[in-house]
Amino acid sequence: MSPVTAGVLQLLALISALALAYRPLGDHMAQVYSAEKHYRPEKWIYRAIGADPSASMHWPAYLRGVLAFSVVGVLFLYALQRLQGALPGSLGFVSIDPDQAFNTAASFVANTNWQSYYGEQAMGHVVQTGGLAVQNFVSAAVGMAVAVALVRGFSRFRTGELGNFWTDLVRGTVRILLPISVVGAIVLVACGVIQNFSGIHGVGQFTGGTQQWNGGAVASQEVIKELGTNGGGYFNANSAHPFENPTPFTNLFEIFLILLIPSALTRTFGRMVGNLRQGYAILATMATIWLSFTALMMWTEFAHHGPALQIAGGAMEGKETRFGIGGSAVFAVATTLTSTGAVNSFHSSYTGLGGGITMLGMQLGEIAPGGVGSGLYGMLVMAVIAVFIAGLMVGRTPEYLGKKIGIRQVKLAACYILVTPALVLCFTAVAMALPTPADSMTNSGAHGFSEILYAYTSGANNNGSAFAGLNADTQWFNTTIGIAMLLGRFLPIVFVLALAGSLAEQRPVPATSGTLRTDKPLYAGLLVGTILIITGLTYFPALALGPLAEGLAT
Repeated sequence: MSPVTAGVLQLLALISALALAYRPLGDHMAQVYSAEKHYRPEKWIYRAIGADPSASMHWPAYLRGVLAFSVVGVLFLYALQRLQGALPGSLGFVSIDPDQAFNTAASFVANTNWQSYYGEQAMGHVVQTGGLAVQNFVSAAVGMAVAVALVRGFSRFRTGELGNFWTDLVRGTVRILLPISVVGAIVLVACGVIQNFSGIHGVGQFTGGTQQWNGGAVASQEVIKELGTNGGGYFNANSAHPFENPTPFTNLFEIFLILLIPSALTRTFGRMVGNLRQGYAILATMATIWLSFTALMMWTEFAHHGPALQIAGGAMEGKETRFGIGGSAVFAVATTLTSTGAVNSFHSSYTGLGGGITMLGMQLGEIAPGGVGSGLYGMLVMAVIAVFIAGLMVGRTPEYLGKKIGIRQVKLAACYILVTPALVLCFTAVAMALPTPADSMTNSGAHGFSEILYAYTSGANNNGSAFAGLNADTQWFNTTIGIAMLLGRFLPIVFVLALAGSLAEQRPVPATSGTLRTDKPLYAGLLVGTILIITGLTYFPALALGPLAEGLAT
């Protein structure tokens, strides 16, 4: 079987599995966030944190809950790292330096999982399992809660109430993320992913020294890092490491986990607004972008330019032979079009255009299908922009799901789409202008610029993957990328919740013959075009200096 055929068959198997899970999971999540009954373990949690699960919140109160919970998470994870040297199960590792502890705490709370350290050489069992893995669950649940709040904004009328943040957080964790993670972890263990608390041990004598490995609760962290679109690996090699991702089946299973909840949330959206066709339109938009990017990535990496690539069957540098080009390309697109950031190959070794595709996927806003929760609310913000543009074309007040899209809504949506590009481009410009950050670049020229641009794109978009050629463990990058991750996560959430509150207060607008049908292919096409044009106008100059220049030169 040719590598191309194998890659296509993997893609078809992945799409089939997602299609089978789409309806039951989407309906289950809609039921979870709409149910009146609280389970007994959930009541214990509410009592422990002093929350009233029956109190409905307006958007400022919902936002305060999100920010307060996240601040506590940052402080707790920072303290845990700084105290690691005194904790049991540290494997002899010392406490983490202040700048790296801040970067890691910001990264995992912001659902980014950017790692400027070697996991197996820096973090003990307590920090990995009691700190990082816990944040993998709750940061994903925060994103889902914000998405559901925005959906309620579209589905409710004449009220500013968006639900209860603490209820949404706990239910997302207990009823959705935990059950799937338990089953997924069992599957991974059965397929060879390790799950233990062993210490450091040598595995052999080699020229120049010995090689040492440490075990860990890898399967339980691996499943939620993919399911929650987090991405932080137990080992530095991430999902290219055989302890995390040993076989082609586990590779495909992990891609399935990455895409599972973001894609199924579109059905949850359709169910909660009372029109499944609206959810299908959003899903079609996401699928069109994802399939296009996957096809382009496979084409660029399978293209045979030069004798070395012809012998290898494609661009195999930086890729695991057990996955091949097909499995690596699909994983790379899945992880950068969501906010996952996990890698099973190294994006810096991709062809110039292939590296540009991974970067562009993040710059779209990671909305196809995007991160857990963040993909849906990002796409809905773009849907508001698309409706506004359509209204301008015909001279009619734009409407979406029975809500008028007025000045306030457009301003909030515009602020949302401007925040992340401003962070990416400003931090990249400053880093390139100063002498010290440039010293961290492994390469010069267009590829070196791509390393810096990729780092801030990944951080501000809460992706977490790296171009693998940049030494990011410096005070400059730990601090600035940490700031970019926090602002890139929580400033957009402010605008999303404010938008949700303004929508929930409106009266219903009856549909007329002049109302744009947002459940039709025409609108889905308009939405795809809007996303690509906005991203192109924003990032094209920067991309032209980096991956495009490199790709056209080869």
